[in-house]
Formats: sequence, C-alpha cells, structure tokens
Amino acid sequence: MPELQEEVTVHLINDKVRFTGVSGANPDQPVTFDYKPPLGDGQGYNGLELLLMSFSGCSATAIVYLLRKMRKTVSGLEVQAKGIRREEPPIKLEKIFIKFILNSKDTKDTDIQRAIQLAEQAACPVWQMIKNNVEVVTEYEILS
Repeated sequence: MPELQEEVTVHLINDKVRFTGVSGANPDQPVTFDYKPPLGDGQGYNGLELLLMSFSGCSATAIVYLLRKMRKTVSGLEVQAKGIRREEPPIKLEKIFIKFILNSKDTKDTDIQRAIQLAEQAACPVWQMIKNNVEVVTEYEILS
C-alpha cells in the first residue's frame, strides 16, 4: 500500500516574515501568510487564522458529506469560528467556538447534531488533531 501523505512548500517572499505556501496538489493556488507589524507587514493570514480556516473547512466538508449521506438536502453551509488565544508564551489557541449555519429544508436538529458528532469523532482529521489540545464549543443553526 502506498504511503499517504500531504505535501506543502513555503517560501519567504520579503525581508520580514511574509511567506507564500502551496500544496503539492494545488501548486497554482498560493496562500500568503504574515504577522502584524513590527514582525511582519500584516499582508497575509497568521498561523492561528490558517488553523481556524483549516478546521472550519475540514469540519464543514465532513458535515456536508455526512448530511448528504443521510439523504438530507444541503443548499448551503457557513462556518464561523473564533479562537481564544493565550496572551503569554506559549501563545496558542485555548478554546475554539465554531458555529455551523446550515441551509436545508429537511435537516432536523438530531441530523446535524449527529453529523457534528461524527465529524468530531472520525470524519474531520483536523478535529482529530486538535480535540485533546483545544476546547471546542460547537453551535449550529438550521435555516430552511
């Protein structure tokens, strides 16, 4: 069985700390990250923002997949995430609030609750990586 892997490349692009990064699967879709002055110029996402986006996108993908597997109609999903970080080193996220706003005419509370539970337990690899390191508080809203 071939080894499963993810590959990224990151390049410094200025005289401060602005980088661009690409994945092996998407070399033509660069992401820029940077830090606020004075360390950086604030011209990109910082690492914690990228982590929140990665977690949001991964959990959203899992939830849409799971709901559709339950034969539910998903016409839209918005994810809002907010991370609370430590002020003193080591600076890290201590708590993440994540809200799923689902557009669906036939999804019930029990359906989305189950999808969120499955995303946390197994379907979202990013959630698997953070779940014992960061407290995650979930919320959802269903719009029909």
